[in-house]
Amino acid sequence: MQKQKLLINGERLKEELERFAQFGRTENNGVTRLSLSEEDRRARGYFRKCCEDLGMTVKVDDMGCMYATLAGTENKPPILIGSHLDSVKKGGRFDGVLGVLTGLEVVRTLVDHKIQPKYPITIVNFTNEEGARFEPSLMASGVLAGKFDKAVMLQKKDSEGITFEEALKAIGYEGSEENRLKEATAFLEMHIEQGPILEKEGLTIGVVECVVGMACFEIEVTGESDHAGTTPMPMRKDALFATNNLINEIRKRLSVLDSELVFTIGRVNVYPSIHTVIPNKVVFTLEARHKDMEIVNTFKDFVQGLPHQGLNEGCEIEVKKLWERDTVWFAPELCVSLEQSAQSLGYSSKRMVSGAGHDAQFIASYVPTAMLFVPSINGKSHCEEELTTWEDCEKGVNVVLDTVLKLLKK
Repeated sequence: MQKQKLLINGERLKEELERFAQFGRTENNGVTRLSLSEEDRRARGYFRKCCEDLGMTVKVDDMGCMYATLAGTENKPPILIGSHLDSVKKGGRFDGVLGVLTGLEVVRTLVDHKIQPKYPITIVNFTNEEGARFEPSLMASGVLAGKFDKAVMLQKKDSEGITFEEALKAIGYEGSEENRLKEATAFLEMHIEQGPILEKEGLTIGVVECVVGMACFEIEVTGESDHAGTTPMPMRKDALFATNNLINEIRKRLSVLDSELVFTIGRVNVYPSIHTVIPNKVVFTLEARHKDMEIVNTFKDFVQGLPHQGLNEGCEIEVKKLWERDTVWFAPELCVSLEQSAQSLGYSSKRMVSGAGHDAQFIASYVPTAMLFVPSINGKSHCEEELTTWEDCEKGVNVVLDTVLKLLKK
């Protein structure tokens, strides 16, 4: 007879998700819990208490990241589970916090069944993943991975002129650099999908293979302003008409480049923005994302060639690259383990990519890492309507628990 699988307490997980939603709950059942705010401080304090009640040791590093550790029987690098507790303004109840509570529920289940792990189990809460108060996003994990300079990050200011360093001290979470994550046996981050694919395909679990590469450009089109009523059409250098030509060409060319390529023109500014004046300048952004860096590079070459496409209506076109990132591939063995755990539990699953950024993409540079997605209803996230069913949350944590139990046997 096959041994029955160890499962988490789904009702307890639901209650904790609802309890954490009280820290910054909005009128429409969303959450505003900006990094290092009073709401964040309260959520951190409750998280600390939950962990200490389980006999865990809680440490804080110099970027405010929290590490709660259940001791193991052997002196080995910990198995790391977690995500972030901060949110965007009027965000949802699941983004980030579900990943932290995954770790909490896994540890509670081990304690319930008197399982003392061979490896230490550490739950991590990364500071300022969202970047909604202090830019950039993924700030703390970026510093840990050597992607961002700590001194520069500490001086980042919010809209009221408060620096990250000042806010960190104000809530009492300026810890020690000695406490930083340096090594781990594995890092598992569970997250809501933030997209519609799993729900649309009727699947429960997404095993995330990578965070896709991307490139973002700013394109400036410069023409001449003249009177809207007196300048003949053939004599105009209309920056907006030229921009319209470019956007049409961009959509036509990129739509056939690859079916999995996603691209967005997210910001358009028209100057002088007066209805009686021909626009003399338009500045817009263009970004694209794909797991295959060859596709991303083809996109980059296309954008750099836009000034030479003959679409300028007599205007000048300047292209400036704002930033880019390479695809980050997760540890294949962990992806297989998550996949096998989902299958053994009877949950439907598929391999996926993440178009959004997560702390896991930086931590993967020095720790074996994998991510797991559970469905987002209507693909909604970063809004008050964000919703994942309690059942899907429970199933996702069960997959992480099963994978952790397998890692503990190695």
